[in-house]
Amino acid sequence: MTGIPFLIVFIIAIIVMIFMISKLKIHPFLSILLVSLVLGVIGGIPFAAVTDADGNTIDGIATVIGSGFSSTFSSIGIVIIFGAMIGTFLEATGAALKLADMVVKLVGPRHPELAIELMGWVVSIPVFCDSGFVVLNPIRKAMVKRTGASSVAMTVCLAAGLYCSHVFIPPTPGPIAAANTLGIGNNLLLVMGLGLLVSIPALVGAWFYARFIGKKVKANDEMNSGEVVQTYEELVASYGKLPSGFMSVAPILVPIVLMALSNVASLAGWSGGLLTACTFLGTPIVALAVGVVIGIILLVQSRMGEKLYDLTNETLKTVGPILFVTAAGSVLGKIISETSLVDFITEHANLLEGIGIFFPFLIAAILKTAQGSSTVAITTTAGIMAPLMGALGMDSTVMSALCVMAIGAGAMTVSHANDSYFWVVTNFGGMTPDQGYKTQTAATLVEGICSILLIFILSLIFR
Repeated sequence: MTGIPFLIVFIIAIIVMIFMISKLKIHPFLSILLVSLVLGVIGGIPFAAVTDADGNTIDGIATVIGSGFSSTFSSIGIVIIFGAMIGTFLEATGAALKLADMVVKLVGPRHPELAIELMGWVVSIPVFCDSGFVVLNPIRKAMVKRTGASSVAMTVCLAAGLYCSHVFIPPTPGPIAAANTLGIGNNLLLVMGLGLLVSIPALVGAWFYARFIGKKVKANDEMNSGEVVQTYEELVASYGKLPSGFMSVAPILVPIVLMALSNVASLAGWSGGLLTACTFLGTPIVALAVGVVIGIILLVQSRMGEKLYDLTNETLKTVGPILFVTAAGSVLGKIISETSLVDFITEHANLLEGIGIFFPFLIAAILKTAQGSSTVAITTTAGIMAPLMGALGMDSTVMSALCVMAIGAGAMTVSHANDSYFWVVTNFGGMTPDQGYKTQTAATLVEGICSILLIFILSLIFR
């Protein structure tokens, strides 16, 4: 099946999947895999590998499912494990509480949601949002205990802050690739400046929505919120003496610096051994491994070295379900990419050309919602837009940069079950999938709409 009938089937499949997870209480892992299998069969993926008329091999559906599942473990699997281990070490030693105290003293106790949102916004400039959320989650949890803020509101703000930088601000790969495709790869400073600017309405919108939804939805870790102040004081007392500020921040800061340095080396055109070293150390797996080593040193300094095995084992038990559900989401995205849906959307993009700067936004939003990856949505939409820039009157440098921003805004609209970030946020945030749709999915919709409105106004000014 192809064309509009398959598009309708896809929409129905997503609705059925949401119903299975939220109403029938079928585990997300099984729900997503079942929907993926049915979509793949209806979408024409063969049961076994076949050779087409041109001699190309088309993988069977079992191979496609296996490829989508394994891609999670080859891309962010170890990153999630290492990030969770760092978080466990920070919590066990009291370093997370120390960091929470430092942040609260910096911004004041009345604005914890804004503090964690801005922290995520800054961190995700050099770091992928998935990794950033896992690394910063212990601080979020400690700040919830420290301030009594809503855990859900804090989760939404952290996720939103990370997401803005991920889709708007180089050196994350999506905006860089889009800028290069649209011919402004040498104007990354302009792209970064506009990215910072159009992030503002998204951050503000997400902050308001987070405070609203935080009063409606309660996560697993705030059921006894009435005792939060006493619990926090008891926690601090139980550690005796908290680690130093430097050692508390080092397991998080050093990986971030290493990943940022890798991007700087690439953008600055460094070469030779220096570039090789920076690239190696800046690889997320290696950078977070360094953070784990520092976390182990922190354990030893806190005289908890003998607990390393138990803490590692506990972390793996916690991360396992998250990894498998995330992998199932990757299967759905892979199945969609192997069908004709993306090609169909690309071929009929001309139907939306008359709506100006909203055109790249809608194309990216459709692709994002269909296949889950923001980076794929950004790069694919940029490829669609490249030959159309002149016809749409967007071939100036500023308008091309605004087009990159519109693509980024679309690529965050919306995050749901086929997006690994959705599962990272909901699982680490202590929420059910149904709560995830009310929080993460809705918040990314708010972010996208708020950003595109400012982008539209800027397009009227600079056209």
